[in-house]
Amino acid sequence: MIIDLLNSAKRNPILGPVSPFRTARCDGSASPPSNTVEFGSMKYYAYCGFGGVLSCGLTHTAVVPLDLVKCRLQVDPDKYKNIFNGFRLTVKEDGFVGLSRGWLPTLMGYSLQGLGKFGFYEMFKIMYGNLLGEENAYQYRTALYLASSASAEFFADIGLSPFEAMKVRIQTSPGFTSSMMKCAAIISKDEGLGGFYKALVPLWGRQIPYTMMKASIDSRRFACFERTLEALYMYVVPKPRAECTKEEQLAVTFTAGYIAGVFCAIVSHPADTIVSKLNQDKGSSAMDIAKRLGWAGMWKGLGPRIFMIGTLTALQWFIYDGVKVALGIPRPPPPTMPESMRKRLEAEGKA
Repeated sequence: MIIDLLNSAKRNPILGPVSPFRTARCDGSASPPSNTVEFGSMKYYAYCGFGGVLSCGLTHTAVVPLDLVKCRLQVDPDKYKNIFNGFRLTVKEDGFVGLSRGWLPTLMGYSLQGLGKFGFYEMFKIMYGNLLGEENAYQYRTALYLASSASAEFFADIGLSPFEAMKVRIQTSPGFTSSMMKCAAIISKDEGLGGFYKALVPLWGRQIPYTMMKASIDSRRFACFERTLEALYMYVVPKPRAECTKEEQLAVTFTAGYIAGVFCAIVSHPADTIVSKLNQDKGSSAMDIAKRLGWAGMWKGLGPRIFMIGTLTALQWFIYDGVKVALGIPRPPPPTMPESMRKRLEAEGKA
């Protein structure tokens, strides 16, 4: 299975005209650097996973204060009227240190999620691309990005779910412990193993559309991101990607990531609200929460989440691409039409 996957990387059609095993360089030079990483190798997947650990773990931990207030707006809108009121009340009741509640499960959970999200995404993109064939993979590449990102997120969220449950409980339950280990013991005693996974399905409902949009709009190398990145290089950036400097490429990545993040936040917000309430309320199901909140209630906290997710997504793609540059990981150019497809269309008079 692993050998077949590595061999399929050699034939992957999403890489454009560049040989898949040539390490891409940001300055457009064809000569390989001394520290090369073979595309589709286990080292390649490991490095991509490491980039995901840094991009997701660090960024989510950095915005814990905003995430904490957002969660409190969702679960107790009568007390926390808006984002500014939420910050003021939190500092008044718990001091500035109170804004850091839940930072450890956030760091651990989203680092684990990033490992799966990015590592598996690259793997599934190669595998699905090989199954589709060269021309279909190019023609239906948005569907390929969506399927790859959804598959990766499915597995990544299984690792995230226990830590998300602890994070939300610590952040939204008045008088609750701030210790992750004590929180884990309480959840285990009161609800058993199921307490860590009771929000997994709505978590999938939040994260999978979010990741698919992120992949589809910009190119967090996921669908929203992939197509946004393509569009920026095609219509906005005045020169081909191969001619851009490292700094210019990373700036384009950041811009594409922010655009993708705004769409991601909107698409996934109702499920995010349900996850926050579900991990706070014992014995409630996702349907119970949805009925209790109503349609309008599920959009509470959208403003701060748009700001948070837009910034997060942009920074995550920036860090991920930065890790690829630093470690010499292949960064293929935006996909181009396969030569066989171009010739066929020319023969049919459609090119």
